[in-house]
Order: sequence, then C-alpha cells, then structure tokens
Amino acid sequence: MTIAANHWRDLRLVLRPFLASQPSPLLWGGLLAAVTVLAGMALLGLSGWFITATALAGLHAATAFTFDVFAPSAGIRLLALGRTASRYGERLVTHDATFAVLAALRVRLFRGWARPQAARALLMRPARLLFRLTADIDALESLYLRLLVPAAAALGAALLAGVVLGFMHVGMGVLLMLWLVAVGWGIALLVARRARRPAVHRAHAIEALRARAVDLVAGQTDLVMAGRIDAQHEALMNADRHLAKADLALNRLETAAGIAYSSAGTVTLVGVLLAVGLLAGEGAIGAPAAALALLVALTATEPFAALRRGALDAGRTWLAVRRLAPRMATEVERPATVNEAPSDALRVSHVSLAHAGSPIQVLNDVSLTVTPGERVALIGASGAGKSTLLGVIAGEIAPQSGSASAQPPCLLTQRTELFQDSLRDNLRLADPEATDEQLWSALHAAGLEDDVRALKTGLDTRLGEGGLGLSGGQSRRLALARLLLRPVPLWLLDEPTEALDAFVAHDVLQRLARYADGRTLVIATHLRREAALADRLVCMQQGRIVADLRRGNPAFDAALRTLRPD
Repeated sequence: MTIAANHWRDLRLVLRPFLASQPSPLLWGGLLAAVTVLAGMALLGLSGWFITATALAGLHAATAFTFDVFAPSAGIRLLALGRTASRYGERLVTHDATFAVLAALRVRLFRGWARPQAARALLMRPARLLFRLTADIDALESLYLRLLVPAAAALGAALLAGVVLGFMHVGMGVLLMLWLVAVGWGIALLVARRARRPAVHRAHAIEALRARAVDLVAGQTDLVMAGRIDAQHEALMNADRHLAKADLALNRLETAAGIAYSSAGTVTLVGVLLAVGLLAGEGAIGAPAAALALLVALTATEPFAALRRGALDAGRTWLAVRRLAPRMATEVERPATVNEAPSDALRVSHVSLAHAGSPIQVLNDVSLTVTPGERVALIGASGAGKSTLLGVIAGEIAPQSGSASAQPPCLLTQRTELFQDSLRDNLRLADPEATDEQLWSALHAAGLEDDVRALKTGLDTRLGEGGLGLSGGQSRRLALARLLLRPVPLWLLDEPTEALDAFVAHDVLQRLARYADGRTLVIATHLRREAALADRLVCMQQGRIVADLRRGNPAFDAALRTLRPD
C-alpha cells in the first residue's frame, strides 16, 4: 500500500467517528458558513448595483421618479440582517459541534487506552499520551473549522460568482468559476504541502518543550543530585530553539500565502474589469451590472483566503491523524480476560506470560481457582510473579497464552494513586455518585474520619500532586476508604501495608478483615501479618505455583512462619 493510500485510510478512520458524533450540527454549521459567505457577496454586489443604478437614474427626471428604490433597499436590509444572523449561528453551531466532537473523541481515545498494559504504557510515556489526548485531539479542530468549512464556503462563493457573471456572459462565468477554484484551492494545497514539514517539526518541538519543562520542574532535586540540571536546561533551550525555527518558517509561509491570495484577488479583479468593460462597450450589459460583477468578483476571493490558516495547520493535523488513526480503527471492548464467572470468584487456566523483549517467563503455566468468599494469599520471594498474576486477574495485563476470568475486581496496588484535587473527588473515583454521608462512612471505616474532620475545609481540602499534604499512613487509609466505596465482590490487594509502621499496618489490616466479609480476597504479599488474613496460601516460585496450602494443615503454619515478620 502506498504512502498516500495509508494517509487516506488514516483520514477515513478519524473522520468516521468525527463526523458520526455530531452529523447534523456539523452539516448545519457548514451550510451556515456557506450562507454567510453568499449573503456577504450578494450584499456587496446588490449595494454596488443599487448605488450605480440610483446615480444613473437621477441623471434624468423621468427615470428618477419611476426608479424603484424600495425593493433593492429592502433586499439590502434583508441581506445585512441575514448575514449577521447566519454569521452568529455559524459560529455558535460550528464551535459547539466541534467541541462536542472533540470531547467525544477524547473519551473514545481514553477508553482505547483502558486495555491490558495500559497502566504500564502510561507510566512509561505519560507526556506522550497526554499530548495525544490534548494537543493531537485539538489539532483535529482545524480539520473541520479551518479546512472543511472554509473549503465548502469558498466553493459556494466560486459557484455564486460564476452564476452571476454567467447571466452576463456564459463563458466569462464558467472561466471565473474555474479560475477561482483552481487558484484558490491550488494556493491552499501548495501552502499545505510547503507547511507540512515545519508544522510537524513545530508539533514535535512543543511536545518536547512541555515534557522537558515538566521534567525540570518536577525532577529538579533528582537532576541536581545527579549533576544533570545544566544538561536539562540545555535540552529545554534546544527544544525552544527548534520551536522558534519552526514558527519562523510558518510565519514566512503565512506571509507568502497572504501575498499570493492578494495577488490572485488583484488578477481576478483586473480580469473581470476588462471583461465587463468589453461587454459594456458592446452594449451587452449596463453600468449597474458591471458594478455588480466587479464587486462579486472582489468578494469571491475572500473565502479562499480563509483557507490559509487551515493550510498552515494541515501538517499538524495530518500528524495528529496518523497518531490517532490506530486507536480509531477498532471499537473499544471490555478486556477478554475479565468476565463474569458465576460459579467461581476467579479462574486462571494455564496462563503464561513474558514481558516484552524478555525471554524469561514471569508466569509459566499458572492455573488457579478461587471460590466466592475465600481469602487467598499469594506468597513467595520478590520476582516470583505475584503482582503479575494479580494484574492478569484484574485485566491490567494480557496473558500470552491461557485465560483468566473473574468477578468484577478492585485492585489495590503497592502505590497509592492520589491526584491534585480535593479529598472528595479523590474518593469519588471509586463511586462518582457517592454522597458526602457515604464518603464520611468510608473514612470512618478506614480510620481517617477524625483526621479529615480536623482539617479546616474537610472534604474540600485540596491535595497536592501525588497526594501531597497527607502522610504515608493517611494516604494508605484514603486508598482503603476508596476501596471500601467500590461495590465489587473481589478485592485484589498487592502488599497493602508495605512501608507502613507496625501500628498503622495492623490497624489497616484489621479494618480490611472487618469490612471484607462476604467478599473474596486475593493478597499478594511476603509479610506474615498480611498473609495471616488468608485461609489459603498459594506459594509461587519463578512464575509457577509450587504449593497450595489451606489453614489447619501443618504446612500452612510452617509456610506462614517463613514469611517476614513485622
């Protein structure tokens, strides 16, 4: 498949959901834009005709008294009001529809990332994925507002100009229409082609500048400790220089495009002036018609000049299309690894997995069945595959072979993921519909209610980045409160009390045990205090399950004693 065919395929993949989100508003927006342009041309043309005809009629008393000034003046007023209304409606409809489409595409793109391996990919490339979700989606705005709509309006202007002059002389009308389309669209295509490289360089430079600026601000302590602060400064300045260079190239192209459209407008006006002069000299048209033709030709090139901005952005838009097309190619589906399992809480069957680029299998033919209400601890040394198995069960990691099915789970990882937002909104990640009473109940159950009530703004207290403002124990309790708010039958806990002091850890575990009644628990741990919650120990070694021990068996107690104490 050729490069051009690939580009058109990518464009179709993006345009399909783009146009399907708001088809009627997008269509009405384009029609209103065309009506606005046509009303403006008709207004200026009719005004010129009216002024000229009125002046000529006033030269003789007989024609002055018989000339109808009311119908043309009413038409002018109607066109003026209609142009104002259509302009307002066009801006309202097109922008509202575009923003709605972009919002829908962001949701679609975000859901496309909510697949197995998504969290790992996000941690590895957060700046790049954020850029796709923001700048790349925003770039699609130009596809509609600055390319499709102006192109359609410009085509309408060329057709109107051709029709008006066609009534005076068919050949002149056809020639003008073809000239406007060829020159107006031709300049835009040439500008788009010339602007593609600097526009792509500009998009890459902005992405690099943002990423390096964030790295400098967020990691300045680490950079200073590593002696890399000056290198980061230089990398930031280098990205800024590339951005300035791309901006300069685009500004030059914009100036050249403006000159080209201005020259084309002048040539058009001169050509029409000569043509109508010839027709007027032959007596085929009068002076009012000549004025109408000149003014229509004068305004016909303006809509094409509006394509200039879209042509300059075309490179960035094409880049965004290529980046986003793979995510638009398939519908988002629920991961196949997480399904309803009516008879078992979870079932893992012959699962094998190796991380990308590694020949070593993290999981090797693992099979595990857990019945509803069981409490199971996955134990083993670091690297045995415990956390990976939890990820497979949760649907966060796709196995290379085998299958995994589970009841709806909630995964509590070793990291406490908190956001720069209020306490209330951090809690509502688990249940967006939760009332304040439910939030306080969860905080009470997690042992954090008194701490939050002691804060001046309570649930409205804003946390810093990563939950800054809370201690480690408070952050873990907040994560526990969020877990309690999540109405799911299966809890997957990955070392839930790691790095907590013994008192806080035991308190958190007691609360977990108390509120886990009726739920299924699977805990990955190497700590004795966490494994003690379980009624069943599943021992893992080098990606395999080597033992499955139940409470009451002497081997269960022996395995428990081998784990790390407090």
